[in-house]
Amino acid sequence: MKFTYFRPIPTLARVAADAEGMTLGTGCLLLPLHHPVEVAEQLATLDVIAGGRFVFGVGLGYRDVENEAMGQDPKERVGRLVEGLEVIERLWSGEPVTYHGTHFRLRDVRISMRPLQHPRPPVWLAANSDGGVRRAARLGDAWLLNPHATLPTLERQQVLFRSTRRELGRPAATETPLIKECYVAPESSAAFAEAAAFLDAKYRAYRRWEQDKALPAGESFAGSFEELARDRFVLGDPVRVAEEIARYRERLGVTTMIFRLQWPGMDNEKVLRSIRLLGTKVLPKFLQR
Repeated sequence: MKFTYFRPIPTLARVAADAEGMTLGTGCLLLPLHHPVEVAEQLATLDVIAGGRFVFGVGLGYRDVENEAMGQDPKERVGRLVEGLEVIERLWSGEPVTYHGTHFRLRDVRISMRPLQHPRPPVWLAANSDGGVRRAARLGDAWLLNPHATLPTLERQQVLFRSTRRELGRPAATETPLIKECYVAPESSAAFAEAAAFLDAKYRAYRRWEQDKALPAGESFAGSFEELARDRFVLGDPVRVAEEIARYRERLGVTTMIFRLQWPGMDNEKVLRSIRLLGTKVLPKFLQR
């Protein structure tokens, strides 16, 4: 199966024109594949276009082939991520930046436009492994909880994230964002059956790409679809989906849920039906609280 996606920055710039009042964000941009000066310029512009309603969701990535395609050594991606974030945050101040790192060197570099948000857009750092979660606690404003681990693993890692911030003397994160595969149908049996063909294919592709090797200890994409979906995907009729959302909010303290509602090959009518059911039958239950 071939996956085709629009690039995030031009797509978000287009969406911003029709998304008045909405917060937009990347989820997530793989920073080691890019130069931080270009990213700082592009995202500062996007923050202005979005009226200061932009969240910088950033991640490390895990596929060696992607790094090699960009001429990068995969072993250097952690260093490029750490230095890249530091360079971007300094450039977003609007002042000239001189920086001498292992991967990036700048002399009196100033970006042409500052972000609208002050001091900068929030940084949500995605992470799969325990080491990545600790890194997110150190460098991010929030940990962007990954969609591939089960609820018990996320609970354990949430404790790790919060304790790491306390140990570092950092304030508690005000946001707890979580990405989830989600599909809503009039009946739960239909939701599972209709989602299974596409999600199962997607996660088989992830296994071919060796994403399961980047998962936390004890996590795997092997097994039946029922095993894969349990405590990992949000699928069902509106009542069941609302119950699942409430469960994640209660056990993880989730403040923002980011739903993946469409997968390659899925019929657009079913995608739109799922979106309508989510918007009219599920989310109002939480907006009323």
